[in-house]
Amino acid sequence: MRGALLTLALLVAAPACAADRLFVNGSFVTLEASLPRASAMLVREGRIAALGESAVLRAAASEQTQVIDLQGRTVIPGLVDSHIHAIRAGLSYATEVHWTGASTIAEAMQRLRDAASGLPPGGWLIVAGGWTELQFSERRRPTQEEVEAAAPDHRLYIQHLYSGALLSKSAVQALDLPNNGALLAQLKTERESGELTGWFSGETEAITALFDLLPRPSLAQQVEGTKAFFRTLNSLGMTGVMDPGGYNLPLDAYGAVQQLARADQLTLRVTYSLSAPAPGGELADFDHLTKDLPMGAGEGLLRFNGIGENVTWGMYNNDKPTPADQTALERVLQMAAQRRLSVTFHWMNDRSVSKLLDVLESVNAKTSLAELRWSIAHLHDASLPSLERMKKLGLGWLFQNALYFRGGAFVRQRGEEVARASPPIVSAINMGLKVAAGTDAHRVMSFHPFVALQWMLDGRSVDGQRTRDAREIPSREEALAAYTLGSAWFAHAEHERGSLAVGKLADFAVLSDDYLNVPVERIGALRALMTVVGGRVVHTAAPFEAVGE
Repeated sequence: MRGALLTLALLVAAPACAADRLFVNGSFVTLEASLPRASAMLVREGRIAALGESAVLRAAASEQTQVIDLQGRTVIPGLVDSHIHAIRAGLSYATEVHWTGASTIAEAMQRLRDAASGLPPGGWLIVAGGWTELQFSERRRPTQEEVEAAAPDHRLYIQHLYSGALLSKSAVQALDLPNNGALLAQLKTERESGELTGWFSGETEAITALFDLLPRPSLAQQVEGTKAFFRTLNSLGMTGVMDPGGYNLPLDAYGAVQQLARADQLTLRVTYSLSAPAPGGELADFDHLTKDLPMGAGEGLLRFNGIGENVTWGMYNNDKPTPADQTALERVLQMAAQRRLSVTFHWMNDRSVSKLLDVLESVNAKTSLAELRWSIAHLHDASLPSLERMKKLGLGWLFQNALYFRGGAFVRQRGEEVARASPPIVSAINMGLKVAAGTDAHRVMSFHPFVALQWMLDGRSVDGQRTRDAREIPSREEALAAYTLGSAWFAHAEHERGSLAVGKLADFAVLSDDYLNVPVERIGALRALMTVVGGRVVHTAAPFEAVGE
């Protein structure tokens, strides 16, 4: 597999670039202090050649330049999710049913019916996550009876975050769950009035093991799913993703994105990390995998960005690591620091993050981390002292909108005072900490960036409950910068993308409404009418369908 990863990183061809294009009559939000706004932009050979007034740039255009009238639309730098499991999501996207945005159980059931109509009887219908009962007006999960009525001739698996799954009776039998004592011992079989409900709950590892029993898509389905998922992200103005790997992303799962990269069929920039393949041998595995894989290796739209988010298994999802766990992590990090690799860490709770920071400070005492752009992801309840320790080390913070789905539960668990400052976005920005925004999609959250941006700007959960108060609400430009320039910095690409400036890559999105002025409650409904990656048009919608690649 090591050879395949090297091929993935080193042999990707650069994308073809279109002829000169001049975009006029737009409202360009550049995120550049020297020219915050412009009405026109010239794109040449995949890069921004000029920004300014429409009349001036139109007069300077050649006869060969294609002129595109944006009709007053707002243009922003391409969005980059700094922490999204895009590679894993793409593998099964073509064989799943998606409940993202469904506002009622009836709508969710209709999506099952629609999918069932195109599938032979006996096939699987899988909802792999990305939804919560709070998005439904009924404020409850669907029942086994409801999903079976929607698709009576199919096997059904409905995963709820990483906490539970609903299976139809036929799915339970097909997976032979009654005879899987080892897995059932890790799961709680839910009952109501003594009767089985079809719902199983358990810890993350148990739900993952349950999902892994499902039929695996073929490589062809994985490739098509990845293409479809990336096109969906393009339709939301996304031009890049940062994929953190994950404990449940094996090395052979990179095959689909590798195939697309070789064929120059990627439609967004993929910056990926490698996670530890197995517990116990992390140092040897990373030594083997990264010896000939330097930071930034690759061409075109696929690049290697270090290791994470599961660096060592003993320090992953573990609030009480032992000294031996910390020592094992320190050894891996010393190697990563010496090789100048970036590292990203999955850490959920401020109460225990000192265990991680202690290790990082020990590594920093031997090899400075200041220039390596290491990051901690999640940490929704980060305290100011923890953020200060991170800043002193040169670390950054990747925050996600997990509390959009789980804000109410967070308030009940941690109290209103903690929730009002969680996550402390403005405090982190004001102290000069490097930050970037994302979603952690698609199992635990929707992948919609504008839903995440709306949550950043109003602090409300999916059911309308306000959690974060005004002191931690950023400005619209600060929120946008966290989704663009912030992500670009962690990808070592802030000089190439993240803002609209002459010489930078032409990565941008033309929006359906004015992000800076539309009422905040409508930001989540924004979409891209055109998305451009390196000068190549990868998505269009009315009135721009005629604009070719």
